[in-house]
Amino acid sequence: MYGLVDCNNFYASCERVFNPALNNKPLVVLSNNDGCVIARSNEAKAMGIPMGAPAFEFEELFVKHDVKVFSANFALYGDMSSRVMDLLKGYCPEIEIYSIDEAFLDFKSFTKNYDLKAYGEKMAYHVRKATGIPVSVGFAPTKALAKVANRIAKKYPEQTKGVFVMDTLEKRIKALKWLKIEDVWGVGRQHAKRLNAIGVVNAYDFTELNDQWVKKNMAIVGVRLQKELKGIETLGLEEKAPKKNIATTRSFDRSYTNISDLQERVSTFVVISAEKLRRQNSCCNAVMVFLNTNFFRTDQPQYNKSIVVRLPYATNSSIDITKYALQGLEIIFKPGYQYKKAGVMLLDFCNENEIQHTLFEAPNPQHKILMRTVDKLNAAIGQQKVKLAIQDKDRVWKMKQEKLSRRFTTKLNEVIEVCCE
Repeated sequence: MYGLVDCNNFYASCERVFNPALNNKPLVVLSNNDGCVIARSNEAKAMGIPMGAPAFEFEELFVKHDVKVFSANFALYGDMSSRVMDLLKGYCPEIEIYSIDEAFLDFKSFTKNYDLKAYGEKMAYHVRKATGIPVSVGFAPTKALAKVANRIAKKYPEQTKGVFVMDTLEKRIKALKWLKIEDVWGVGRQHAKRLNAIGVVNAYDFTELNDQWVKKNMAIVGVRLQKELKGIETLGLEEKAPKKNIATTRSFDRSYTNISDLQERVSTFVVISAEKLRRQNSCCNAVMVFLNTNFFRTDQPQYNKSIVVRLPYATNSSIDITKYALQGLEIIFKPGYQYKKAGVMLLDFCNENEIQHTLFEAPNPQHKILMRTVDKLNAAIGQQKVKLAIQDKDRVWKMKQEKLSRRFTTKLNEVIEVCCE
């Protein structure tokens, strides 16, 4: 059996943990630069606020109904996620962290008649007690069915107590007939339209489809999904593999026109990407840099451009990669435009212990020691405290975050204060 543990309304729940006055009130969390709604409490969902809604279009509704609005506090959410996942590892060592608020657990080693319902309730209680985050738990013979089981647990909390075990054929068929095809894990919008057109309206209809049709129209991914929904395991827990490329991109808090401002941003993006590269013991052979203007501003001239710069040697040094990324930036930069977004992507990876050196150019061996020291210092004293000279010494991101809550668990000067009299 597989278990899927999913944190309920995770971002909203994180905000409520340290501010109980937000409980039972409509709450939304906004994306980078406070642009769109990326998380909603159940109360906000009931008001009809859609996911991805542009914040400026709903400002009147937010004020009228006293909707609590927050900027995305990823430092807080990431730390709370780590706490939840660490607790789950204590209940099942075979774990795949699927996203910031979801994890698959493999219970194959548990005895056949083990009371998973009680075990799931114990997990959910412990997570809620230790972190304040409510979770739903779904158990089923496959990962896809565990997704379905979790959806039922979340949809009917009073009947399931937040835990649903799909352990019989009758439960599986009933659940699949209940689940709309567009809500099936892995079925995108276009596939859902195609399936609706041939009379497939729920997950059970999909399992009854001719497997040749599925293979022809949905490829091997669709075939595996169909088998999973039939109770045939095809997807095991995935091992964490090194990434094949690493990107860091962000929209700016305002439009930039000077190349010096863009150089600072691109340098910061490279440093953050290079740290991730070193973390997986890889080096890159190329870096891509891109620039975009604000395409929402139709009254302004538009420009977007990217360039891939090949490095003369494989490296994971922030200094070296920044040097070549800035060369690329100088090539694609055009004066006279108002730039709203930039980014970098590190490409063509190799293991840092398997670098093929050239005769005429090689990385500075001292950079390896320097980067290791910088990474240790930043890990010990805080993110991006030690920087390159070209970086802004005061900020990592330059984003509009007017409604940011405190980083209660990662900043000593922002921890919760308790008045005892």
